[in-house]
Amino acid sequence: MGIIYENLDAKTRSYMLEESRLGGHYISPRLAPEGQAAWQSLLEEAIKTYNDDWLATELLKRNFILSQETYSRSGNVNLRKINQPHAAQQLAEGEFNRYYLRGLCVRAKAEGKRFLKVYRGKQVSQPRPESEAKIGTEVDVEALLVTLRRNDFVTIEEAFGVPGGPNSGLTARIS
Repeated sequence: MGIIYENLDAKTRSYMLEESRLGGHYISPRLAPEGQAAWQSLLEEAIKTYNDDWLATELLKRNFILSQETYSRSGNVNLRKINQPHAAQQLAEGEFNRYYLRGLCVRAKAEGKRFLKVYRGKQVSQPRPESEAKIGTEVDVEALLVTLRRNDFVTIEEAFGVPGGPNSGLTARIS
């Protein structure tokens, strides 16, 4: 199950769509060439009508996630199998959440609000103490928006100042 987005409504979706059209899309190397070509339009369809769960399901249904990838260790290039359901969910959640937060920042600014409040929108089996500490804190919308727009692969955790990697289930709402 994906993340629960407390402010995902028509207004936020319209700002998300505007943000998506500004670009800055992360194109995962785990996407097949067809998936890379279709990524922006598929993400925008999810933004308009659906959510990250739908996006992950579509990535799998359309066979857009590669079955294997290369990696290097000690100078040797090897192949490894990709856990396709996990890869699809991780990509869909990460990018949908990133555009949700970008859209929410723009919405908050338009409504004269300066902060978003961090919450855990998805239960995780082993929450890291660093991400637990962020729950309930406020983040400046201007600084968050700049961070999320600046890099095509900044994790939500990095944007919130949480070290340790993706899958924390963190997102934010208008406070």
